[in-house]
Amino acid sequence: MKTIHSTRSITIPKEVTVSVKSRVITVVGPRGKLTRNFRHLQCDVSLSGKAKVNQKLTVDVWFGTRREIACIRTLTTHVENMITGVTKGYEYHMKFASAHFPINVNIPDGGKEIEIRNFLGEKIIRRVEMLNGVIVNRSESKDEIVLTGNDLEKVSQSAANIHQSTKVHNKDIRKFLDGIYVSDKGVIGSI
Repeated sequence: MKTIHSTRSITIPKEVTVSVKSRVITVVGPRGKLTRNFRHLQCDVSLSGKAKVNQKLTVDVWFGTRREIACIRTLTTHVENMITGVTKGYEYHMKFASAHFPINVNIPDGGKEIEIRNFLGEKIIRRVEMLNGVIVNRSESKDEIVLTGNDLEKVSQSAANIHQSTKVHNKDIRKFLDGIYVSDKGVIGSI
């Protein structure tokens, strides 16, 4: 069964500029610019109101199935995450867990890459490159790194790449709990 009309709108803050052209949404804020393509979704995306005053982004679906209507909330949530990213930014805190061999981490190239050494006593050096726009730094506390960036998906994917590089193979993972794990995540300054 199809629903005749479904809609959802979000208000845009004053310090953010949003532009829409054929379902390609660009968000510009004080921290930078993010662009995302939503052309694969069958919906109407429009801006209403004057810029910097009372602007709203509205997403409409006409005669949509349940799956098409569910895409409305997904699209508006992505745009809200983009707005939060260009105003506040995102950060992920990751902690090192090691039972016997301490994990050594080196951050060359200005935070665009991380080198993990001595994981489970192995001689191999694991190198993980951060995705575009993500910076990794050491935290004030011991055995912790912080990933920061504007795009939530790139920051979280970079954290997942670091975590997956230190997965334990061919051993009992209940006993060998060594690795680098996400301990906190949120907007910059809230943690």
